[in-house]
Amino acid sequence: MVRYNFQNEYEQMSLIFGKFFLGLGISPDVLTLLSFPLSFWAAYSLAQQHFIWALVAIFLTGVVDVFDGATARAGGTCTAFGTVFDHVVDRYIEFIIFTGVLLSGRAPAVWVMFAISGMIMASYTRSKAESSGGLEKCTVGLVGRTEKLILLGIGIIIEALPLQFMGLQWSLIIIGSLSHITTVQRLLYTRKMILGDNGG
Repeated sequence: MVRYNFQNEYEQMSLIFGKFFLGLGISPDVLTLLSFPLSFWAAYSLAQQHFIWALVAIFLTGVVDVFDGATARAGGTCTAFGTVFDHVVDRYIEFIIFTGVLLSGRAPAVWVMFAISGMIMASYTRSKAESSGGLEKCTVGLVGRTEKLILLGIGIIIEALPLQFMGLQWSLIIIGSLSHITTVQRLLYTRKMILGDNGG
């Protein structure tokens, strides 16, 4: 319930930015597409081990993600297609950024794949629960997209420091683990909502 209330407050505050972009004549889809060049910038910076710039680029992709949703809500243009389009772009953004992590050479490929697979399955479970399962929302679980990007950002910060801690590798392990746990949580939640407490 606390998370739900926070979500409502966040959406109300973000409407200010949405109205600003509407005033400039910028549509939500344009803001969504702006994530692509930012994600390529992040991936390139990671591949070159320019971690501070990578952090800036990832932060900006998160900001743009907030702005496009706020603009859609402020203009009353939230549609089913817009939601699908936003989620598809988000998945591409994650692929691009984590490709940069892989190319950096600072984390074994197995942990990159572990993190990506967890993120994909958590997202896929939610989408199937809401489409095939008929749930209005299936956002339960330990972590969402924002939390995963924050964890990646922490790993990048640690990696940029003169330490021998393998910040990126550990952030991938944590992201992957929490994402797979979130997948299981969403499956159990979906089962409970569809079949009831007795499982059928």
